[in-house]
Amino acid sequence: MRRKLVLLAVNYPRLNILLLRRTLPELRENHILPLQRELYGFAQYNATERVFTFPNGSRIKLGYCDTQGDVYQYQGQEYAVIGMEEATHFTEEQQQFLTTCNRTSKKGFTPRMYYTCNPGNVGHAWVKRLFIDRDHRGDENPEDYVFIPARIWDNKALIEADPGYVRQLMTLPEDLRRAHLEGDWDVHAGQYFREFSREKHVVPPYEIPAWYKRFRSMDWGYNDPCCVLWHAVDPEGRIITYRELYVRQLRAEEVAKRVTELSAGEDIAYTVASPDLWQKRGQTLSSEGGFVGESLAEIFIKAGLAVTPADNTRIAGWQRLRDHLALGADGEPKWRCFSDCVNLIRQLPALQYDPRSREDAADGDDHAPEALRYGIMSRPEANRPAETKRKRVFDPLDMNKPRKTGYLGC
Repeated sequence: MRRKLVLLAVNYPRLNILLLRRTLPELRENHILPLQRELYGFAQYNATERVFTFPNGSRIKLGYCDTQGDVYQYQGQEYAVIGMEEATHFTEEQQQFLTTCNRTSKKGFTPRMYYTCNPGNVGHAWVKRLFIDRDHRGDENPEDYVFIPARIWDNKALIEADPGYVRQLMTLPEDLRRAHLEGDWDVHAGQYFREFSREKHVVPPYEIPAWYKRFRSMDWGYNDPCCVLWHAVDPEGRIITYRELYVRQLRAEEVAKRVTELSAGEDIAYTVASPDLWQKRGQTLSSEGGFVGESLAEIFIKAGLAVTPADNTRIAGWQRLRDHLALGADGEPKWRCFSDCVNLIRQLPALQYDPRSREDAADGDDHAPEALRYGIMSRPEANRPAETKRKRVFDPLDMNKPRKTGYLGC
């Protein structure tokens, strides 16, 4: 990062650049001191403003955002290039605000931002969404985001100078080893479901036998996302989540219509939904003194989608899901999902521990995992393939079989 920004400053006159770390001590150790050594006698350094000024008029300002509000010190400023070192240490709100400062009036130069980071920390989810999952929203243009992976083996200079460093990484706890040595973005510090692995739990779509038991689960939301999941149970009781509907700002009738259309031709045993659907809305006082009103569950049922209340026991539900993620004696998990359930695959490994209760998952971007928990807690049982019944042949020696009228036994 540091070398890239220096080269940009040298090659483009009067370029305004911002280089950030989350805290001031990190900024000093990782950038200020190295740049003072590297640029001594070439670029002037103003310690009060933490700015390096180059002979061609370009500037590199070094900053930090220790607290959430520190980001506002850059409000109204213009930087053609912004570099966020260890970007996962920054919150998504900080990153989004900094993009408003990434602009330039310099002709012939396109503003750009650079991020370097490892998996984990508070910004893990937004970095993973933009660069790994490529789940772009609104005006986010997929062509604007490029991910360049690098692992320890790409750093030949470090390996030659310190060959024992790789062994140090291999001795780390599993989550840190998978993140920092293997570059696995599905595991990180504070992760609630460390058992999740794309390799073990995500499979390409395939044709599910028609006789498998199928059911649905839904986490309702209007302004928040509404997530509906379709599941099937194989003869061994393993669950496969094979379809996902993830929508915002659709009325209950519209969601019901979409669900029934997607389920056409399927035999769905039942649909469990978040218990808040049974709360009365728009209540008015009746002549008898009680309150009357229509619940969202009633609206779904009238629209042709029968729903039943899900078991919303959180900790027991998460634990049951954890059991389904764990590998059995045969090395296989009890739950998998199709690769096109993109929101479930994105959100499930991103769940964090609740800081107030280590047994629970923290609230947040969890609508698909909530729907999955409802489905798992419905305790589905597997169907058995239909057996062809053979017509019994009459046996006169079978004394237990009812005899026809008029038959005389020996």
